[in-house]
Amino acid sequence: MDAQTDWVERFPGLSRLEPSVKQLLTNRSVIIDVPEGVTLFGPKNSPENMLFLLDGTVRVQQVSETGHEIVLYRIQAGQSCVLTTACLLAYEDYAADGITETPVQAAAVPRDVFDDLVAQSKSFRDFVFAAFSKRITDLFRMIDEVAFQRIDVRLADRLLSLAGSDDVVKTTHQKLSVELGTAREVVSRQLQEFHRRGWIDQARGSVTLLDVDQLKRLAKHNI
Repeated sequence: MDAQTDWVERFPGLSRLEPSVKQLLTNRSVIIDVPEGVTLFGPKNSPENMLFLLDGTVRVQQVSETGHEIVLYRIQAGQSCVLTTACLLAYEDYAADGITETPVQAAAVPRDVFDDLVAQSKSFRDFVFAAFSKRITDLFRMIDEVAFQRIDVRLADRLLSLAGSDDVVKTTHQKLSVELGTAREVVSRQLQEFHRRGWIDQARGSVTLLDVDQLKRLAKHNI
């Protein structure tokens, strides 16, 4: 089967829906392909569709009135966007940007179908609110980290989570500052300290993790 006919089965919560509901989602959805670096949604825009990510990664970030940026969360394949869910339920505009970090494929379900299913299908409503609750919990955890955790601990943890299989993070100091919601200068100073300790090596546009064990110890507050 192609993506148009089998995408519902990629989401455990949706695959358990009644056959009639799954058929409606399949018939009324549109599969979209979006290249890397495209803004899918942004402030003052109202969602017209509920997006279910089939492939790729979308970064959701917010910009303050002073121009500071922070990454709120990422949407991976097999997930939906909690911000879109909130805006659809409240009939409000987006308050953050959704940017594709990789080429993305998604199933777009029109607003009217979403509204009808939330109102009429308990199983679909359970799926929506289960995903919503989990992401809200993640956001509260992120707020706690920004407000109360040490920047060195947060930076170590983020480097580990962003590192590829070769322990290389393709990023810049500015991008890391957005990830952590802090100033670029703060990130630069901490990276220099990690470099001094021999934990990382830096090059233009990348950070190589040299001592993963020490970074993991720091991320777990064991240093």
